[in-house]
Amino acid sequence: MSAESDESTSPESWRDPRRYLWLWGLLAPTGLFTIGLPMILVLDAVGRPGFVHLVFWLGPIVLYIVVPLADLLFGPDGSNPPEEAMAALENDRYYRYLTYLYLPCQYATLVTACFLITADNVRLPVVDGGLQLVDKIGLAVTLGVIGGVGINTAHELGHKKVGLERRLSRIALAQTAYGHFYIEHNRGHHVRVATPEDPASARFGESFWAFFPRSVRGGLRSAWDLERTRLRRTGSGPWSRHNDVLTAWLLTAVLFAGLVAVFGPQLVPYLLLQAIIGFGLLEAVNYMEHYGLARQRTPSGRYERPTPAHSWNSDHLVTNIFLYHLQRHSDHHAFPTRRYQALRSWEQAPALPAGYAGMIVLAYFPALWRRVMDKRVLAHYDGDIMRANIHPPVQRRVLARYGAARAGAPE
Repeated sequence: MSAESDESTSPESWRDPRRYLWLWGLLAPTGLFTIGLPMILVLDAVGRPGFVHLVFWLGPIVLYIVVPLADLLFGPDGSNPPEEAMAALENDRYYRYLTYLYLPCQYATLVTACFLITADNVRLPVVDGGLQLVDKIGLAVTLGVIGGVGINTAHELGHKKVGLERRLSRIALAQTAYGHFYIEHNRGHHVRVATPEDPASARFGESFWAFFPRSVRGGLRSAWDLERTRLRRTGSGPWSRHNDVLTAWLLTAVLFAGLVAVFGPQLVPYLLLQAIIGFGLLEAVNYMEHYGLARQRTPSGRYERPTPAHSWNSDHLVTNIFLYHLQRHSDHHAFPTRRYQALRSWEQAPALPAGYAGMIVLAYFPALWRRVMDKRVLAHYDGDIMRANIHPPVQRRVLARYGAARAGAPE
């Protein structure tokens, strides 16, 4: 199996055509300053103060509307760097500095939003006094979107061998109270991906709303078990300062306590809301990345090795830029430490019909999701649904509908 390289130019002269497009990845954590505040000044200048409410809902507007439309407009990327250019591309520090910059921008926005949510007078030209409740909720949801994309930044940093990047990954996760993701994803999901044992791999016939609580509970339990096993080998118990799950949660507790101490207890529900929105976005991405896909058992009883066939991919340019090539998910599973700028598109990988941003919207509506995706899972397995990872509560119905008798299973 291989990924096709872009051979339109020689490796010696090849330059990353997306090099400066990656700067757009910082739009999410800086949008409040680069888009929101200028919009407020424009609304004040043109005498349209009533539209100011849109400013505080910029996060979901961009994620659920602007980016999916931009994906449709600009379409897939499809180009890969030549193999000979990979080493230089991976070692170019410019790309990693962009991910480092996400964190100070993320936390500057968090602190600013906490002030706006709690202040009696926000001192904005089109806002009289403090924000209305609808604006506060919108701003919390926008913070959640930023935190959710921050989890993706943490994902990129957490896979690297550089100690600084691993520490930055944990800091990025503190806002959404999902620090255990660092442990479960690297040591759990990457081992069990596309198997019934993996809580982060969605099953055929399972709705997002069923998957969400199952993945959250399973991820927590898995992270704790992984740390307990690791500490047992060192002679320590789980209730130790060396437990990375506990230290991750402590980091969130310190962050939230500090924000509440500065801005007041009225901030608490908004901190909780933004955290749920943030890790909810992560779980929506988890849901679509491996939906229905299954690694088969080998004659030895072990699961086959993960291949590009076990991850749903998308190569839509705009979402690729915003999510650091997360959509090239098969290459990530094949090479977990490979940096985002060097991830490749695989022709052998099953493809989603739209970018991740658009598919997240679809995932929220189970009937629409099944109409679009179930036939693709079936086609991927050449009509043999027995090869898919089927959700146990609906297994009998699925087998009856998709040919249990032909597959030799009971009706």
